[in-house]
Amino acid sequence: MTNDILEPGMLVRHPAAPEWGIGQVQSRIGDRITVNFPEAGKQVLDSRNVALELVMIPS
Repeated sequence: MTNDILEPGMLVRHPAAPEWGIGQVQSRIGDRITVNFPEAGKQVLDSRNVALELVMIPS
């Protein structure tokens, strides 16, 4: 998945840090994505270094 589709409010998982839990995208500005994870808090990630996994919650 490409990080280009991510928008605020979307739920994601960091593939290298599953212990962080499911995070919510706060913002995406250029290559910087800010995600709030329940177990790691707010993280600013470089989208050139990590491909976040989109989490789909069944309705």
